[in-house]
Amino acid sequence: MKFIQRSGTQLLLLLLSLVGSAIAVYLTTVHYENVPLYCSANGLVDCTRVLSSTYSNIPGTAIPITVPGLAWCIAGAALAIAGLTCVFIPRWLKVTQFLLSLAGMLFVLYLVYIEIVRLHTICAWCTALHAIILIMFLATLVQLQPSRRVESEPETTDEKPTVTTARNPK
Repeated sequence: MKFIQRSGTQLLLLLLSLVGSAIAVYLTTVHYENVPLYCSANGLVDCTRVLSSTYSNIPGTAIPITVPGLAWCIAGAALAIAGLTCVFIPRWLKVTQFLLSLAGMLFVLYLVYIEIVRLHTICAWCTALHAIILIMFLATLVQLQPSRRVESEPETTDEKPTVTTARNPK
């Protein structure tokens, strides 16, 4: 039971990475295979407009940004699996997970700016992935915090305070 309590964050990160991977695979498939996009196509939420904009590809290529998003999710899953295999999660792994999620969060901020300010519309699938990245960022941030467990020193009732009358010589 302690293993599950200790690895709860790692399980959460793994689950979120897998869901994020599924979303990225779906959106990549929509891009390359012309699979129907299950999303609103009018109003504030217009996935088609977002996913067909010039911002939906890596600049200068025809590669959709969902491909590096998928790589990001796979890296997050790999780190979470590494964390699940450890009895005690090493600090370097926690820091690496945090830095990965921070990079993801910075990219999310850029993409939200593009959606709201430049395109004036949002993509529901993209927003779901943005929420996953935000939760992963918060989980890794909490994971970095030092443990609040304070071990109290055992009290002994046999000892009594010692009183001395000697002064330090000057």
